[in-house]
Amino acid sequence: MLLEMIRNGQEMTGGQKLNLIYQLSIPSILAQITSVMMFFIDQAMVGRIGVEAAAACGLVESSTWLCGSMTSAASMGFSVQVAHFIGANDFKKARSVFRHGLIITLLFSILIETVGLLISGRLPFWLGGGADIAGNATIYFAVFMLVMPFFQLSNLSGSMLKCSGNMRIPSIMSVMMCVLDVVFNYIFIFVFHLGVLGVAIGTGLAIVIGGSVQAYYAVCKSDMLSLVKRMEKFVLNWDYIRNALKISAPMAAQSILMSGAQIVSTMIVAPLGNISIAANTFAITAESLCYMPGYGIGEAATTLIGQSIGAGRRELCKSFSRMAVFSGMIVMALMGAVMYVTAPQLMAIMTPEQAIVDLGAAVLRIEAFAEPMFAASIVCYSVFVGAGDTFKPALMNLCSMWFVRLSLAALLARDYGLRGVWTAMAIELIFRGSIFLWRMFRGKWMKQIS
Repeated sequence: MLLEMIRNGQEMTGGQKLNLIYQLSIPSILAQITSVMMFFIDQAMVGRIGVEAAAACGLVESSTWLCGSMTSAASMGFSVQVAHFIGANDFKKARSVFRHGLIITLLFSILIETVGLLISGRLPFWLGGGADIAGNATIYFAVFMLVMPFFQLSNLSGSMLKCSGNMRIPSIMSVMMCVLDVVFNYIFIFVFHLGVLGVAIGTGLAIVIGGSVQAYYAVCKSDMLSLVKRMEKFVLNWDYIRNALKISAPMAAQSILMSGAQIVSTMIVAPLGNISIAANTFAITAESLCYMPGYGIGEAATTLIGQSIGAGRRELCKSFSRMAVFSGMIVMALMGAVMYVTAPQLMAIMTPEQAIVDLGAAVLRIEAFAEPMFAASIVCYSVFVGAGDTFKPALMNLCSMWFVRLSLAALLARDYGLRGVWTAMAIELIFRGSIFLWRMFRGKWMKQIS
């Protein structure tokens, strides 16, 4: 009902706006947290196998995130258009864009899968890993590549449902994937004793099942998007594809270069030894639980801004953007405080090695102070995506990551080790949040609304 107020041009009170932000955010936050829990569970279980196994998974983790972020970029190119058409009450065009998205992103995911499998054998060595962990790292990455089309399907279907205002189904599916991940990992690691291969198979099966079920709801059950209920004729529209490229291309380029920066960061950490590699990996996973609420609120912001843009409501866009950003900053400030206090316990869940626990807890406490500004960058970027404005925000992300974080990390790692790398990360996140807030308040991202 509140989303219909946006589409129908009705005025909304501050309470209604805040209510709508939180109604959309809470299930999305739960979905984000449970998706990260899959990596958390993987790391916790593989941590029980040994330091080498943990280092093997950690070595290629940034590369799997690169592939995942590229599928997300491809999905957003179509789902943002869907949000705009839904905001304009043109559901037929929204379904047509959805059809185009299914075809194009499937082809794209197959391309990623093929390239990933071809390089999987050499990737661990390119990242600076030793022969002792290269074999397991290759196995983990290759299995993830095999399920990439299902990962893309899950990403696209979930994104479409969220842009239509349905956060419930993607949230339920994320929880289901998390539960399946636990069950499958336990079976393949501790019953069949497959080690890192068992972790990869368990996660892969969870992705296949979760992606298939989520696609079923989007294609067959959604009131606005269902392609089965309304057997409309498919007509290829190159405008939809061109518009998707305008939105997705900067996001994909950003994903490549940002993940490339993460890979360079991994290469900076790799010479510090297996303890530092494992501590870095586990700390990144633990920190993900802290910033996932920011991404959840960001997804709600993308939906609200997208529909407001489609409805041509400039003041509503401005109001939603500010309320969402400040909500994200408050929530992540609280999460940062919790992370600071519970850092040793979070690390101990994933590994029994005390040296890894101590080092990981130390770097998490450094990062905790940057969480509010990290939230600002996350939610501001999601606001810009909802408006279809992705080029300049992508440049801002890239310049901040490459020129601030990596330069400082390379400099500080020599004297301070992993603590220096994470200090550089905290400084960069504060800088990035500041420049994103500046751009949001300038308001030029709303230029397409007359």
